[in-house]
Amino acid sequence: MKTLIARFALTVILCLCLAGGHSNAQEKGRAPDNPTNRLTLPKVVRGAVGPFDLYCDGYGNPGASGVGYISVLKLETGKVRKDTDELLEGIVSYDRAETLGTYIGQINMITASSFNGINGAVWGYHLAKADSIADGSLKPLFKKRRSDGVEIPVYPVEPLLDAGRRLFGTNENRRFPLLPGAHVICANKSCTIKGPTSVWSAIALAIAEDRQKDSNLFIEDCGHSIPAENDEARRAYLDRLMRNIAESIVRCGDDSNVKYKEIFVGYKTEWVPEGYVGCALVCAPYVVLAKKAIPAGATADRLLGMTLSGWEQAVGLPQAK
Repeated sequence: MKTLIARFALTVILCLCLAGGHSNAQEKGRAPDNPTNRLTLPKVVRGAVGPFDLYCDGYGNPGASGVGYISVLKLETGKVRKDTDELLEGIVSYDRAETLGTYIGQINMITASSFNGINGAVWGYHLAKADSIADGSLKPLFKKRRSDGVEIPVYPVEPLLDAGRRLFGTNENRRFPLLPGAHVICANKSCTIKGPTSVWSAIALAIAEDRQKDSNLFIEDCGHSIPAENDEARRAYLDRLMRNIAESIVRCGDDSNVKYKEIFVGYKTEWVPEGYVGCALVCAPYVVLAKKAIPAGATADRLLGMTLSGWEQAVGLPQAK
């Protein structure tokens, strides 16, 4: 009897200790860390290859190599003549924005919120790194002060947009595009407007300081009718927009106690003349890679040590101009 009571008491003590440890972890705002379960970048990227040789696919579809995914960035505008009806013109201008520049046409786009998480990586940043990011030649547009006083660099996003073009290709020169008809989760926003006016879209990516517990953040914005009278004033308006987006990133970080170490930001704008309808699209698809986007004989995590131009060479693609 005494043995049974002793065992029961020991069990109660162990349960209380475990509960206390769990409570302490919750008080710190994170789950207990288990090194064996950490989603390291190599593990994430190895788990982000899809079932198709030449097509990338949407994250969460059957046949992927694991639980990882890759985010790809796109900004584009499109316009069509106003000669049918408002709904159809909106559809075609949006479709045109999907197919111009970085090709993401013919997909079933599913709108999601805007985080690249612990089981995610960013094309052109973490893997197949844009050359100007890899060699440090990319210079900040400005710096943004975090709430703790640390100043973080805010870089132009163009190298990441270029990386997306060089992965998927364009309508005229497709590389590893998304599978036609695929269901693809995307962080996205769009604005459709009839002319005469301007239309614009903007994107920012903030990189978390601690990727073991925090997500990277996307901010997407779009609008029209820039309140400015000349090109110089319009550029000033959009430059202020970039700074406002950076400020919104810091505020979002404060909401979740997340510190970001760097930000990439940029915009695209187009004039929509009288008689036309324009659409501005900002989009970051969550994808798994085509099998042949991985160099022959290598596992996907090899891309973590490659530049974008080195990746093109390894998979036999011509160097982008």
